[in-house]
Parts: sequence; C-alpha cells; structure tokens
Amino acid sequence: MRLTTLALLLALPALRADEGMWTFDNLPTKKIQAQHGWAPDGAWLEHVRLSSLRFPGGSGSFVSRDGLVLTNHHVVRGLVLGLSTRERDLLKNGFVAADRAQELKVPGLELMQLVDAQDITARVGAAPGRTETERFRARELESQKAREELRAKTGLTVEIVTLYQGGETWLYVYRKFKDVRLVMVPEVSVARFGGDFDNFTYPRHHLDCALLRVYEKDKPYQPEHFLRWTQGGLKQGDLTFTSGHPGSTSRLWTLAQMRHARDHATPRQIRTMERRRAVLEAFAARSFEARTLVGGQIYGIDNGLKATRGYLAGLKDAEGMKQVEAAEAKLRAEVMADPKLRAEAGGSWKKIEQALARSEALAKENLMINARGSELLGTALNLVRVPVERAKAEKDRLPEFSEGGLKAMQERMLKPRSIPYNAELEIHLLTEGLKEARETLGAKHPFVAALLRGQAPEAVARLAVEGSRLQDPAELKRLLEGGAQALAASDDAMLKLARILDPFQRALRKKTEEQVEGPLKEHATRIARVRFARYGKATYPDATFTLRLSYGAVEPYAANGTLVQPFTTMHGLLDRFEGWGGQGANQGRDTWRLPERWLAKRSALDLATPYNFITSNDIIGGNSGSPVVDRKGELVGLAFDGNIESLSGRYFYEGRTNRTVSVDARAILEALAKVYEAPHLVAELTAKQ
Repeated sequence: MRLTTLALLLALPALRADEGMWTFDNLPTKKIQAQHGWAPDGAWLEHVRLSSLRFPGGSGSFVSRDGLVLTNHHVVRGLVLGLSTRERDLLKNGFVAADRAQELKVPGLELMQLVDAQDITARVGAAPGRTETERFRARELESQKAREELRAKTGLTVEIVTLYQGGETWLYVYRKFKDVRLVMVPEVSVARFGGDFDNFTYPRHHLDCALLRVYEKDKPYQPEHFLRWTQGGLKQGDLTFTSGHPGSTSRLWTLAQMRHARDHATPRQIRTMERRRAVLEAFAARSFEARTLVGGQIYGIDNGLKATRGYLAGLKDAEGMKQVEAAEAKLRAEVMADPKLRAEAGGSWKKIEQALARSEALAKENLMINARGSELLGTALNLVRVPVERAKAEKDRLPEFSEGGLKAMQERMLKPRSIPYNAELEIHLLTEGLKEARETLGAKHPFVAALLRGQAPEAVARLAVEGSRLQDPAELKRLLEGGAQALAASDDAMLKLARILDPFQRALRKKTEEQVEGPLKEHATRIARVRFARYGKATYPDATFTLRLSYGAVEPYAANGTLVQPFTTMHGLLDRFEGWGGQGANQGRDTWRLPERWLAKRSALDLATPYNFITSNDIIGGNSGSPVVDRKGELVGLAFDGNIESLSGRYFYEGRTNRTVSVDARAILEALAKVYEAPHLVAELTAKQ
C-alpha cells in the first residue's frame, strides 16, 4: 500500500517556519523561542559572529585555540589545485600536514572577520539630487566618503552594504587575515563523491571539508573566539544554526523583476556560463598544467550552472510565483489605500517595469562591451581611468574612483596572485571574448570594429598580451605611482586597447545608469521604504554575501513517494560505492570512486557514524563552509550544499522540502582518526580549552 504525498507530510513532526537569513542585529529571538523553546542571547551571538570567517566565495570558522579554520573542500579547491604539481597532486591524493612545519602557505588567500557594523542610512538618504540618476550617484559617493572616513579611523577593511533593496545602508568593518596555511584536505573523490550527478541532491555522502590555519607574525594566531567541537552529536528535531555569508537572493524583488529574470536574464546567464565553460575546457585540454590553472574555475561554473538552472526552474514554479504575486498585491493595495505611502511609491512598480524593458534594449551591449574575459584588459581599463577620474571633483567621479575606492583598487592590483599568471591563457580568453563580441554585435558594430581594426581576434589578443607588462606587480606599481605622466608615456599594448574600450563603456554606462540602474535603485528604495512603513524589520533582507544567521532543525521531508532520512552514514557511503560496481568499476571514474586509503581502512571505521545530515536552515550559495552550531554554540556540522528543492530559495522559501545539507562533525573526526591517521588534529579539535 502506498502513502500519498499528503499522508507522508502529515506523518512528519510539526513543520517549523524557519525562513530567513537574518543579520546578527535583528535575529527574531521571540519567534525562535516560541518555535524551539530556546533562543540565543547577546553573548552567544557575539561568540558565533567572531568565530565566523568569510572566504572568497564562501564561509568558514575558527575551530581551535591555535587558529585552525574549518571550511569546505570545494571552497578552497581552486587554491589546492594551485598548490598541486605533477609530482604532488593534492586534489587526487589529499593532504595532511604531519606537523605545523609541513603546513602549506596559500598565496593570495585572505580571510575576513566581521568586527563591527554601522548604520549610515540617514546620512546616505540625505544626499541631494534633482533626478533619479543624480540621487543614485550622490548616494553612491556619500557611501564611499563614509567608508573612507571609517577606514581611516580604524585602519581596517570597510565595505558598503545595502540591505532591503536600498532601504538601509551599512558599513561593515572587517579584520583581514593574510597568512593562511593548508593543514588538511581529503581526496577530491571522497570530498565530491558522486560528482556533478549528486550535486544538489540528498541523500548524500560527501566529506566536503578542509582545515587551514591562520598565522600572525609567523606564529599560529590565537583567536579569542572559536567554536568548540561537540562532544555529543545531533539527533532528529535538534535546533541548529548556520553562521555564514549567503551570496545573493532576490526575494524582495517585484513580480516584474522575477518575470524578467525568468524570461530573459536567467536564460541569458545560463548561455553565458555554458560558453565560458566551453572556452575554459578547450584550454584545459591542452595539458595537465593548463587544467591545473583553470580546473577550479570549471568546477565553479559546473556548480553554478546546476544552481542557475535550478533557480530558473523555481521561477517557472507556478505556486511559488502565485505567492509572490499575492504578497505584492497585498502590499500595493495597502500603499494605494494610504495617501502618504501612495505619494511615496504608488507608481514605483510601473517605473520598475519600464526600466526593465529599457534594460533589454541594452542587454547585448552590456554583455559585450567590457574587458572580454581578459584580466589584463580589466586592469588596463582601471589604470587609464585613474588620472582622468582623479582630476575631477570627487562628486563628479565614477563612484569606484573616490579616494577610498582608489586606495582599495590599488591594494587589489598589487595583491599577490593566488593562481600564477599565464600569458597563453590570457591570449585564449581574450581571443574567445573578441570572437563572441563579433558574433553577438556584428563585425560592423563600432565597438567591435574599433577593437579589431580589420584584424583577426587572435592577432589582436596576442599583440595586446605579448606587448604588455601589466602582469608584473613592479610595473603596476610604477604606473600607479607615476600617475598621468607615466601612463601617457607608456606604450603598453594592453593600455592602448583599454583606451579604445574606455569611451564605449563610459557611454554605455551613462545610458544604463540613466535609463535602468537609476530608476531601478530609486524605485526599489521607495518600495523598501513603504514596506518598512507597513512591516518594519519583521522581515529579513536579501542575501548580500555578508554575515547572516539562519536557524532550523534536523528534519526529514517527503519526496518521491517516501520520507527522506535525516542522516546518512559511513555504511551508506560504502553501499553507494559498491552499488556502482565497487573498486573494479569505479577506479577509472571521478564520480562514485573511493580512494585506496579509504578502502584500506574500511574495516577500522565505525560504519554507523553519521556522515551527512539535513536541516531546515535557510541558506544559499556563499554559505558553503558555514559552521552548523547547536544551542551551546558548539560545532556539530559543516554546511556544504542544499537539496535540489532548495534552489527555488533564491526567490522564495518553501520550508516543507527546502533543506541544508551538511557534513556531520562526527564523520570528520572519524575520518581524521582512522583514515588519515591524524591524532594531532583530533586532539587539537577536541581539546577542552
């Protein structure tokens, strides 16, 4: 006899409305208390916040007194690839430092710790401007000015953060850690067991973890706050929190914006990603060294493609869009019923529709008139703009060329590279980028004609790359310090190409700001203000790759006519391996293969050890590497993915099936102790400190 989906749902425990990626200053503690019988206090929140770290593209946390940091294997995969050689393939074989002297420095990796946040909404909102575009520019410049003032005062890294679609503007202050060393990574075959087939699915069997260590003055950094490893473990129904950096959601968009994403922007994004992947794969096929250079990017695109296709499927979900339509209709009715709110935003929804229509007319040029995938051309474009923008009054500059913006730009340009420069890769990317522009805009388009000058794309690309020294930090420093005179005297071929690109991009940017970005920003902000007037901060802001806290519980869900288990185990890992043919069938593939080290140690493992688990925490890309903590503030797991049902969460949350997928803390310890024979790491992680 078969249960219906409804019957299966009724068989579950009472489902909790655990929606939200909350800022630490606005956690709904009363709601959490009512739902879960407990809520964190200020000390708990500060401890978790200061234990949390931001990686490039992901999250992590301090997990020991001596600066050990836990994140996902896939967050640092590209960096690990960069540390690999033919003789020492860290992706294939994994890595465990036997002692601290063996820990590998990761060039260019910087970790960020949020230490303060300041609300500058009133200051930015007071910036004057007669038109939508003028107000847009004035607010951008005022934000930059406030950032530079705080940066000068603190000496720390300061970022501008816009929340609630422009309803609030904050400055986030970060401490930056620049000496980070690799301590342990498992083999990619066990970290990404099942490959892309299992990505965004559940049940799952991934040991998607990595350990690094932060150093200061060549000694292990000792953080005041770090997450202690749980001495117990989770069970079904337990309350969990994730602290991390969700990258981007669009849940506060208007219905028109979501329809535009569904019908135009997202399909276009998928096509762009597919082409980029093909370009990188063609380069990777040249050699082992070539794949080492771009393999991390290819993996990132594969992950992004599956996610973006899931986002598009969410936008095509009729029930989800009905929820958005109903919520918008309710807010619009309330606005139109209130004369003050109607004056503020009554026409804003229509204005956004009009701006989106104009954006489509500019879409092809906005996609093509840029650095065309070339890192050097992007650098050159910034360089040629520096003297031009610096000569202007700050209020008239492009916002990123404010005094604070210029300092940040110079730091980025001179920052050590995490992946070595490769001229052939630059030539390949620029060649393909120029070909794409010619195909998309046509050979007679003024931008294409000016860049190619009747030559083949490869000839233009090779001449520009081989005639440039912008990959040399010393040359960049010389040009930056020499200013307008040094730049004018330079015959660098990439600078010449940038001088051709600059006027085309400036003209397009001006048109886009006036016709699209200015109106969108203005009217999204107006809608945000009336939403505040009606609902206050009872809602949470869209994700912005800044620190957020989500809460939930270990919960199964109904799918495919059955209930999906809350935990997988090490036994399940081996069962899946054997189910695909075992050692003989799997050694030649990158999907359900287990490393020899695991097969040799399988008899030593406690196969009942929980391996992966699911919770109702609300996360999205960028949360990868987020610690999963319990009510004691102890680490119980490591978030690494969502199930396929979670992908619609970019636009709306559906709590019955949306699940976060995490590595169980118990599995990490079991693997460290019995497979990787790293008792020193187990002792450090479990020490009573």
